[in-house]
Amino acid sequence: MAAEGQGPTPGAYIQHHLEHFQNRTQEGIVNFSLSEPVLKLDSLFWAIVLGVIGCFFLWRVARAATSGVPGRLQGFVEMMVEMVDTQAKGIIHNEASRRAISPLALTVFVWIFLMNAMDLLPVDLIPRIWEGAYAAAGHDPHHAYMRVVPTADLSITLGLAITVLLARIYYNIKIKGAGGWIKELFSAPFHAHGFMAVVLAPVNFIMQMIEFTANTVSHGMRLFGNMFAGELVFMLIALLGGAAALSLGGSFLFAGHVIAGTIWAIFHILIITLQAFIFMMLTLVYLGQAHDKH
Repeated sequence: MAAEGQGPTPGAYIQHHLEHFQNRTQEGIVNFSLSEPVLKLDSLFWAIVLGVIGCFFLWRVARAATSGVPGRLQGFVEMMVEMVDTQAKGIIHNEASRRAISPLALTVFVWIFLMNAMDLLPVDLIPRIWEGAYAAAGHDPHHAYMRVVPTADLSITLGLAITVLLARIYYNIKIKGAGGWIKELFSAPFHAHGFMAVVLAPVNFIMQMIEFTANTVSHGMRLFGNMFAGELVFMLIALLGGAAALSLGGSFLFAGHVIAGTIWAIFHILIITLQAFIFMMLTLVYLGQAHDKH
C-alpha cells in the first residue's frame, strides 16, 4: 500500500490495472464455479461492443459495395475477404461448408483484431474516465476497476475457443453423421481390425478426447498469453513515465518512456494482427479437420 498523500507503489498500480470490474470478488485469473459464477463485466462489455462495431463495419461496407472501381475502404475489406477465402479453400474443400465458415472466419479475424487493438490505447485513459464516473456516482474510486482488452482475459479467449470446439463438433456430425463420427472416435487413430479394434477402442477414444481438449485449451491460451504479456509491457512503460514525473532525472526517464512506448506500440500492431490471424487460421484448421475422414 502507498503512504497517505503518495501515489500507489508499482506493484499496487499493476495489481489495480489487472483487477476486473465484476459481479463479486474473485481471486485468480479464471473461475470455474458453477454455483456462483463470476461475470467479468468489463471484458463482456468491451467484447460485445467491439463485436457489434466489427459486424456493423462489415455490414456497412457490404451494403455500400459497388461493382465498379472500389473505394479504399471497400478495397481493404475485399482484400480481407479474398485473403480469408483463399485460406479457407486450401483447408476446407466442401464448398457448401465454406459459404458459412469463410464469413465466420472473417468475423473472427475482425473481432479479435478490434479486441486486441484496445491494447494500443493509453493504459490509464479509460480507467481514469471510469474512476471519475464511479466517484461521481458516490462510490469509492479505488474500487473502480476497468480492463479494456477482452483478449487479455482468459475467460473470453477460452469462451471463443470453446465456441470453435462446438462448431467443430457440429461439422463432424453434419459431414460424417452421428454414427460415423462416434465410430471415428473409437477407431482413429489406430484403425485396428478384429479383436484388436475392440481392445484399442478405449485408447482411441481417450486419445481423441485429449486431442479435442488440448486443441481447445491451447487455442484460447495462445491468444490470452500473448495479449496479457503485451498488456503488462504497456503497464511497465506507463510506470516508467510515472517515475519520470517524480524524479530529478525525469527528462531522461520521460524520453525513455516516449521512445519505449512508441517502439512497443509499433511492434504491437504486428502482434495484434498476427494473433488475430493465427486464431482465425486455427479456426479454419480445426473446422477443416472436422471434414476429414480418419
